[in-house]
Amino acid sequence: MVFEGLAEKLQETFKKLKGKGKLSEDDVKSALREVKMSLLEADVNYKVVKKFISQIEERAIGKEVMDSLTPAQQVIKIVNEELTALMGGEHEGLELASEPPTIIMLVGLQGSGKTTSAGKLARHFKQQGKNPLLVAADVYRPAAIQQLEVLGDRLELDVFQMGSDNDPVDIAKGAVSSAEKNGNDIIIIDTAGRLHIDEELMAELSRIQEAITPEEILLVVDAMTGQDAVNVAQNFSDQLDIDGMLMTKLDGDARGGAALSIKEVTGKPIKYVGVGEKLDALEPFHPDRMASRILGMGDVLSLIEKAEQSIDAEKAKKLEEKLRKDQFTLEDFLDQMDQVRNMGPLDEIMGMIPGLGGAKQLKNLQMDDKQLDYIEAIIKSMTKEERRNPDVINGSRRRRIARGSGTSVQEVNRLLKQFKQTRKLMKKMNSQKGKISKGGLNLPFMN
Repeated sequence: MVFEGLAEKLQETFKKLKGKGKLSEDDVKSALREVKMSLLEADVNYKVVKKFISQIEERAIGKEVMDSLTPAQQVIKIVNEELTALMGGEHEGLELASEPPTIIMLVGLQGSGKTTSAGKLARHFKQQGKNPLLVAADVYRPAAIQQLEVLGDRLELDVFQMGSDNDPVDIAKGAVSSAEKNGNDIIIIDTAGRLHIDEELMAELSRIQEAITPEEILLVVDAMTGQDAVNVAQNFSDQLDIDGMLMTKLDGDARGGAALSIKEVTGKPIKYVGVGEKLDALEPFHPDRMASRILGMGDVLSLIEKAEQSIDAEKAKKLEEKLRKDQFTLEDFLDQMDQVRNMGPLDEIMGMIPGLGGAKQLKNLQMDDKQLDYIEAIIKSMTKEERRNPDVINGSRRRRIARGSGTSVQEVNRLLKQFKQTRKLMKKMNSQKGKISKGGLNLPFMN
C-alpha cells in the first residue's frame, strides 16, 4: 500500500486523540510531536516537516478548535488540509498545445523509469482518444530504442527512431515533422539519462528543448530513492525549465518521503505517479485524494474512476437484472472478481473505500492476490451445473472440487459461504441506488 508505514502511524496517533474527548493544548502538542516523528521516519525532508508542523500548530492550538464539540476532528481536518497543500493543493494536469501536436519531453537519471513511463503515458493518452507518437531519443543506453519499440508494438502505437548514430536533437526535430505529417497529436520523447547529473547531460537536454520547444518537460524520479529523488529533482529544476514530476514506483515506497517533500522543495508539482509495473499502472496525482488516503478516509473519486475504466457497462447492466431476479451465480462471481482484479492491487482498492482505508484494518484483511487464484481454481473445477446452482454441491462434490483445484474441502466450504454472503450483500447494494457498486466492486474474498 502507498504510504503504508506513515498512514498506519498517523491513523494511530489520531485514534488516540479522538479517544480523549475534550483536548488540552498539551494533548495537541503531544499528538503533533508524534506526527513529526512519523514524518521524519517516513524520510520527509526535515525543513519541510518543521514548517508543516509549525503551520498545523498555529491553526490547531486556538479557541475555535479547543472549544469545538469535536476538537479531534477539527485537528484532523487541519492536518488533512495542510497535507494536501504540502503535496501541491490541486491536481495539475499537462498543458496541451493550442494546435497539435503537443510535445512532452521526459527527462531524468538513468534507471528512473523514463522509457517505461513513456509507454504508460502513451497508453494513458490513447485511452483518451489521442494518437501518441513515441520517440526514441536515447541513443546511448543499449537496447533503449528496442525497449521503446517493444512497448510501441504492445500498445499498437507508432515509434519514431533514427538509430543510435544520430544526434538526439535531429531525432527530436525529425519526430515533430513525422507527427505533423501523420496526424499524431501527442509526441512523447524518451531522452537519455546518466547515472548522475553532469554538464554533458544537461547541455544535450537544453539543446533538445531549444530545438522543439516542448509544452511539457516532465522529470521522471524514482520514489524508492527517497530524499535522493528530492535532491535530483532540485538539481534538475535548477538547471532545466521542468514543468513537473512523474514519480515512478510509488506503490513500492511504504514511507512516501519523496512524494511529500518534492513540491515544497522544488516548487514543481507531481503530475503523474507510477503505481505498478503494468502499462496501465499510471495515475494522475491528486494531492487531496492522496492526503485522504494517508489519513484513512478513503478516496471515492479515484475508486469510481478505476471502476468506470475496468468494469464493463453492459455486463454491469446484465448483472443488475440477475440480482433483481436472484439469479447471481458463481460464474458471475468469477467474472466480477476478474473485473476487480483489473482495477489494480487489492490493498490499493481497499485503501480507497471509506471505512476500510485504515492501515491496521487492511492488514487484518486477506489481501493476498493469490487468494483470488485459489477462488478461480475452485470455481473452474466445478461443473457448469454446480456453478449455476451451488446448492447441489454435497460432500462428495466438495471433495472432488478440492482435489481438482489443489485446495482443501475447508477452502471450498469457505468460498461457498462467502458466495452466499456476497449474493445477499450485492442484492442489498443493488436495492440502494447511488452507491459505489457500479454493477460490481464487491469483494467477496474479504470476509
